Amino acid sequence: MLKIFDSTIWIDYFRGIQNDKTDHLAFCIDQNSVAMLGVIVQEVLQGVKNDTQYELIKDNLLHLPALPDPTVETYAEAAQLYRSLRKKGLTIRKPNDCLIAYYALHFGVELCHNDSDFELMAAHTQLRIWKPTS
Repeated sequence: MLKIFDSTIWIDYFRGIQNDKTDHLAFCIDQNSVAMLGVIVQEVLQGVKNDTQYELIKDNLLHLPALPDPTVETYAEAAQLYRSLRKKGLTIRKPNDCLIAYYALHFGVELCHNDSDFELMAAHTQLRIWKPTS
C-alpha cells in the first residue's frame, strides 16, 4: 500500500532522527511504497541550508515514485476541502496541508505526519492516517 509522508517526517529522517515514523518511512522506501508529492519536495528542500546536502536530498527525493502533478482542478478540490472544514468552524493553518490531504483522499493512500491539522482533517473526512502499532 502506498503512503504519503509529510515533510515533517522527511526532515526528521534526513536529520537522522529515529522514531516510529522515520523507521516506517525507511521501511516504506525499501518496499517501494512511498508516494511523493511535488509540494513535499519543495517543503523539504527549501529548508536545507548546505548546498551539498541539498543536492543529495534532492537526488533522493526525485528518484522516488511521484503521484501526478496537480492540475488546476486539484487546487480547486483542495480549496473545497479547506472551505468544507471552515464551514464547520475549523481552520487549517497551512494551505499546502489541504493539498496533501486531498491527494491522500483522492488516491486512497495513507498519510504519515507530525501535524495536528492532519488529525483535524482526518476527524472530519475519510483521510486515513498511519499510526504505529503498539
